[in-house]
Amino acid sequence: MTDDPTVGSPYLGRRVALLTQHGKERVIAPVIEAALGCLVERVSGYDTDQLGTFTRNIPRTGTQLEAARKKARIGMELAGLPLGLASEGAFGPDPMLGAMPWNVELLVFLDHESGIEIVGLAQGRASHAHLLTCAWTAAAAFARQAGFPAHQLVVRPEGESDPRHRKGIADWADLETAFHWAQSEAEGGRVFLETDLRAHANPTRMDMIQLAAHDLVARILSRCPSCAAPGFWPVERVAGLPCRDCGAPTRQPRADVYGCVRCTHRATRERTDALFADPQRCDACNP
Repeated sequence: MTDDPTVGSPYLGRRVALLTQHGKERVIAPVIEAALGCLVERVSGYDTDQLGTFTRNIPRTGTQLEAARKKARIGMELAGLPLGLASEGAFGPDPMLGAMPWNVELLVFLDHESGIEIVGLAQGRASHAHLLTCAWTAAAAFARQAGFPAHQLVVRPEGESDPRHRKGIADWADLETAFHWAQSEAEGGRVFLETDLRAHANPTRMDMIQLAAHDLVARILSRCPSCAAPGFWPVERVAGLPCRDCGAPTRQPRADVYGCVRCTHRATRERTDALFADPQRCDACNP
């Protein structure tokens, strides 16, 4: 019996390409290597900003998943490896109320030899804020509230759509200099400040990427009972969790349907996180 968690890993001793220029390897590699026993190799030599920037001067083409796939494939090609990883983030309002900034992080793993793609996911509240002001005192107060200087800032004149900008601002002297530069460039002296959303400039986002790495590992280590391929994971939910009060089936999930990423095997597994649904979710008790 061994305590080594990598024993039985399908990628033990393998090299995996990770294309990134924003320091993501710092939070991805330790998680992946410890769980799978592989070696994550950072790949350079390609400007990933060409695929889209959070400063909006280069828009992202395609979906978040498509962008992550493209990064992974480029990294694999540059490194000459059949295994690749890539991360892609997206920001918007939270999906429930739309009242807070939200971050969705995808981490894609490609196995060219087996024709397998596995996607890790994490999402949660983001550190993403902005302010339009003419006053340095207001800008400084905003910076403190935004977690500056740990969370870096982007400054531009006039407003959020102005292409002129300075990013990666990480100390107070540079922030004040950038503020006065933007103010001198703006007709009305207005300065637009926003959180820098690049991974190395945003610790909150880095934490989310790390969570996506843990999710990816869990999926890779879940093997198909039929063909032993990694990535055997829920692909569908089965509704019908009984109401705690009346016992009627509700729209809450009672089971998950697991699916293989390589073969056609499917398996339904009853969920164990809840035996009954809250009556407030029951159409019979709460029509």
